[in-house]
Amino acid sequence: MLGMNQSSYYRRPSLGKKGNKPSVFTYNKSKGMVSQETVIASVKEILSHEFIDCGYRLMTSYLHRDGYKINHKKLYRIMKEEGLLKLENRINRSGSGRKFVKYRKVITVRPFQCIEMDIKMVWIPSVGKNAYLLSIIDVHTRRILKDYFSFSIKQNKVITFLSDLFLEYQYPENVVIRSDNGSQFIAKSVREYLGIIGVQQEFTHVATPEENAHIEAYHGILKKEVFQRVDYRTFGEIEQILKRYVIFYNNNRLHGLLGRITPMEKWNQDKDLILMEKLTA
Repeated sequence: MLGMNQSSYYRRPSLGKKGNKPSVFTYNKSKGMVSQETVIASVKEILSHEFIDCGYRLMTSYLHRDGYKINHKKLYRIMKEEGLLKLENRINRSGSGRKFVKYRKVITVRPFQCIEMDIKMVWIPSVGKNAYLLSIIDVHTRRILKDYFSFSIKQNKVITFLSDLFLEYQYPENVVIRSDNGSQFIAKSVREYLGIIGVQQEFTHVATPEENAHIEAYHGILKKEVFQRVDYRTFGEIEQILKRYVIFYNNNRLHGLLGRITPMEKWNQDKDLILMEKLTA
């Protein structure tokens, strides 16, 4: 009469979630049955490696190699409960003391107030591998202050690069340098060097290239105006092209956000502000 199925009429509601309760213990070949806290500690230890940043499926394989007998569904639940699935909630894998960008948009009043650096991969057809271009830009004037092109850029090369830069430009006080979280930039030796010379270092948040927008934009311009237009094969060919392009970019390329003037024209207009700040410091 009510239009209700017999199966629904006799059904008794179950309290709580269906199925068995999740197991709080996990088997490990060398340790036997271990608690969930031990599994979490193992996951965090794996994630603490400087080159490992993975989700629950790949983490399951890492745990299997460590002797755990655990499936990916159980590990997903554990990592979700501990907030280890989201990149921003994972533990700091690069040591303490890093300062992240506070304001996404940079407001400057003089050259050398804020500078940004980044590394771009450049494919070299003749050898079938990538070279690396390290560029640094002055945010206020959009001038490319310096670049370095090599098949390998390690932390000691970054320190030498920055040392030559600051010696060449006789930098003023209160310089801020921004970069992403590349291993060369977050290296302890690089951070210590910048701290010794009094340069503030800021790191962009994960997956936010807009916080390093000026140098990212420059590398985007390089892709459009050089790499997609120029036919090259060897390291030496593209190296010479890049050297010529920096000269063109700084001295001849008009920049819309600068009022249709070149970076060097903007630099020459405002460079006296650096001297004034030194005198008033």
